[in-house]
Amino acid sequence: MAQTMPAVAAADPQDGGGQHGDLAFFRGIGMGDQMLGDLFGLRTALGRSGVTFTVQDVNEVFANATGGLSTQPAYDGVTQFTLQLDTEQAFGLSGGLLNASALLLRGYNISTNNLLQLQIVSDIAGEPALRLWELWYQQKLLSDDRLDVRVGQQSLDQEFMISQNSLYFINAMSGWPMVPSADLPGGGPAYPLSMLGARVRYRPTDSVTAMAGLYNGSPTWTSMGNAQFLNPSGTYFGTGDGVFLIFELQFSNEADPSDEDDVRRRPLGGTYKIGAWYNSLGFNDLRYDNTGLSLANPYSTGAPMTHSGNYSLYAVADQVLWRDGRDPTRSLSAYARAMWTPQSDRNLIDFSLNAGVIHHNPLPNRPDDVLGLSVGYAHVSAATSGLDADTIFYNQQAGTPVNWLVRRSETFFELTYIAQVKRWWQIQPDFQYVFNPGGGLVNPNNPTQAIANEFIAGIRTTIQF
Repeated sequence: MAQTMPAVAAADPQDGGGQHGDLAFFRGIGMGDQMLGDLFGLRTALGRSGVTFTVQDVNEVFANATGGLSTQPAYDGVTQFTLQLDTEQAFGLSGGLLNASALLLRGYNISTNNLLQLQIVSDIAGEPALRLWELWYQQKLLSDDRLDVRVGQQSLDQEFMISQNSLYFINAMSGWPMVPSADLPGGGPAYPLSMLGARVRYRPTDSVTAMAGLYNGSPTWTSMGNAQFLNPSGTYFGTGDGVFLIFELQFSNEADPSDEDDVRRRPLGGTYKIGAWYNSLGFNDLRYDNTGLSLANPYSTGAPMTHSGNYSLYAVADQVLWRDGRDPTRSLSAYARAMWTPQSDRNLIDFSLNAGVIHHNPLPNRPDDVLGLSVGYAHVSAATSGLDADTIFYNQQAGTPVNWLVRRSETFFELTYIAQVKRWWQIQPDFQYVFNPGGGLVNPNNPTQAIANEFIAGIRTTIQF
């Protein structure tokens, strides 16, 4: 909601009547949830017409002390612009919400350029561009808000597969999991990409929610190449690239925050989700060609066998483990999210897992700070490992140097601390350690060895304008 400017004090008769009025123009700067307060009255003016405008700016620097191809520090950042229109306030249509958002991405992606790991360090990293992110309309269809529909260009990591506790972390796997990131065209409809489609959400009871979505099958017109390069403006509104279906069922036993009972007496709540997705496009076999030979075989046609469709199952759990009886802002929560696909022949990653613990208010007099520890695991599919083994075998048969390894899995740990400096400003030091980067990739700088384990340190600052 738009903030209201505080009342202007009466002018001092000794200052000519204008000085205090001028100062009132800047009142609210640095106060409240946004650094610029009411934006000199703009937020209030827009709010009268049902319009809200927000700007979030995130900047970070990361460097690896060990492993990788280089230890050069790297900067990246993103500014997100979001404009929303409440149709009831604007022109009397009850229950409607129009949303448009854009991203200004900049900097250098340390993961793809230096570290070469699967589970990339940062959830904001992307190819530099100014791009449309989401453009959708949502309409509530029942008076008690139990049913709503959203239509338009959507990024699914804003609603599906989410663990609320994982979002405190910086590693990209805290948002969109490894399985769809590695296995779907362009990494799927997730930051900084989106796809055209429709989503229906129904809440039959206060504790049960069901969501289903139907979307275009790819964020670009082809699954070949970097989707961010192919669609740099984010304005590809494709409808003919197969279909992507997703369904999620959510169960919650969390207490109603409006409950007047003492929060310290509430049960330790949790949210649990199960879901599945299906993509109808064709997917290349990762090991065999269209004649059944290994793609590493020198007699292979080089044209992969193709498979129709791809799917995955997943489960997410968020649970409060402990709450301080004397100070309810102090608590300990945990989360876990697992995703699996049985179709190893067409997927780089067939299983991924994220889990972690979150401590709210970990230090005295810091009620809004958060301390977190998480782990991420990605298992390389049997088809991928099999092709690696075939590559080594045929190179040995030919008597050529074997600068290759069999990829198996990658694991990382992340320790993070969010310091709430102001209501609108967070500073977040972050440390990650990656075991077996890339699942076991050969180091291009030293082909006789794998890329060494990586210790990565960085700091992020987030400002709400």
